[in-house]
Amino acid sequence: MVNTMSTYKTMLHNVMKLAGMRTKQVEIEPGTTIHFWVPSKKSNNKPNIVLVHGFQADGILTWQFQVLSLRKKYNVYVPDLLFFGKSYTSRSERSTRFQADCLAIGLNKLGLEENCIYVGFSYGGMVGFQLAEHHPELVGSMVITDSVLAEPESVSRKALERVGCPNWSDCLMPTTIEGVKVLVDISSNKNNFPKMPDFFFKHYLKVMFDNRKERIELLEALVIKEKDVTNYQFKQPIHLIWGNQDKIFDMEVATNLKERLGGKTKLLIVEEAGHLALLEKPFVFNQRLREALDSFAMDAIPLIN
Repeated sequence: MVNTMSTYKTMLHNVMKLAGMRTKQVEIEPGTTIHFWVPSKKSNNKPNIVLVHGFQADGILTWQFQVLSLRKKYNVYVPDLLFFGKSYTSRSERSTRFQADCLAIGLNKLGLEENCIYVGFSYGGMVGFQLAEHHPELVGSMVITDSVLAEPESVSRKALERVGCPNWSDCLMPTTIEGVKVLVDISSNKNNFPKMPDFFFKHYLKVMFDNRKERIELLEALVIKEKDVTNYQFKQPIHLIWGNQDKIFDMEVATNLKERLGGKTKLLIVEEAGHLALLEKPFVFNQRLREALDSFAMDAIPLIN
């Protein structure tokens, strides 16, 4: 039987190319490359927006609906973080800081040097906070969805208790069809997806969990000591988008993050959606994303006396 996920990815890539996107491998250093989807024709009259994925899929699968929605108004860049898609490193570093440093170099080599709009989902949100802290000139504003500043042991422990998993490796890197079903269940409101046959989960398992050893190491590096959580005061405007039924990072996590960020941070809700709100309810999610982006644009307009 033809692998349905492989077929879908091929079709999706063709759609993206027809929509004005192309792929590009960027060498960060010898042994380290990041794969990007970039505009075929960059416009100097459009803002640059960077969409960074979570742990369950590569960039273009994660952001497929948002790329098509944003491409006419923005120069859209979609990287695959290291060990996802075609991005890889021979280095041993596994931290979100290392991901952010490599991403910064890659964006610079693509000609993006300042004031990008960064949109990060889950793991990509954690990378984004590192990028905004250590490369602040590159990040003009941020939209973070269903994510946290970092994952200290207390946050990790509570999240694992909510989803009923012993550790993140078993949860996010399943080895069986049943494991994939559990992952989909804890990541979403099951009412938002149609019931899928077992062969779909089999095909998903075969295609989506490569670089298993390295990605498990990424998960192990995520959980840090409480004392190591950053106290950095972000200067960039930041808005949050959250599925109100997220089991991994629930609404308490969202409100705590909003309070931590302070200032003018807005929390925008996608009702009846879980952790995968951007895929479960893409039209509603895109409305919330446009609200956040329009807010940044209005704040950037100088007042005329």
